[in-house]
Amino acid sequence: MEFRPCIDIHNGKVKQIVGGSLKDEGDQAEENFVAEQDAAFFARLYQKRGIKGGHIILLNPVGSAYYADTKRQARKALEAYPGGMQVGGGIHAGNAMEFLRAGASHVIVTSYVFRDGKINYENLEKLRAVTGKERLVLDLSCRQKEGEYYIVTDRWQKFTGERLDEALLERLSGYADEFLVHAVDVEGKARGIEGKVAEILGNWGKIPITYAGGIGSFADLEELRRLGKDRLNFTIGSALDLFGGNMGFEEVVRTWN
Repeated sequence: MEFRPCIDIHNGKVKQIVGGSLKDEGDQAEENFVAEQDAAFFARLYQKRGIKGGHIILLNPVGSAYYADTKRQARKALEAYPGGMQVGGGIHAGNAMEFLRAGASHVIVTSYVFRDGKINYENLEKLRAVTGKERLVLDLSCRQKEGEYYIVTDRWQKFTGERLDEALLERLSGYADEFLVHAVDVEGKARGIEGKVAEILGNWGKIPITYAGGIGSFADLEELRRLGKDRLNFTIGSALDLFGGNMGFEEVVRTWN
């Protein structure tokens, strides 16, 4: 279990938001923290500490008036730490190589693969042909509905019919080097993890998986370790002191990397 840092970019700025509040209309989100520093600052910090495998997420859609600024920030971060971070947000077979050439170790993809409520295997095959399995991360971020967890797309706004379970993880593992899973219902709230999601992921645990969502204390990390059977990597967002929270970045790095 290792710490994987994040750089979330919205409207051209590094932010921490409440995940479930994100709306494309008006480029809205409930903000927990807006950084004064640019994305490259955080990338250099992670590089200095020798932390790899973190992710940069572009939270504006391609059609947004802010997309160009958000993408510019993402590229600055990739250039500051070449080969050290993954990048996701609006990526598809046609632009994946642009981000890999800009310095991403992997591209992270959801919406291009999950289309019309289900897995689009044609798009998945196209993507793997471009990136190779070894440079592709599938984002299986999920929300709860009727007691189950379903993959959500389009910046976590649309439910698919694909349920997060071990069968899904098994089917998709042949296409990806890693999975990234935001538990969206608790994302940005720092009030505890989504235990059932951690259990599903930890029970399977055959390739690297990064869990994100709800971590607000070191006790939460111990709970994640227990429920995830010490198989899951993790991201801390709003609770980290880098982003205005109470959990010390340096202590997290010392303990978990």
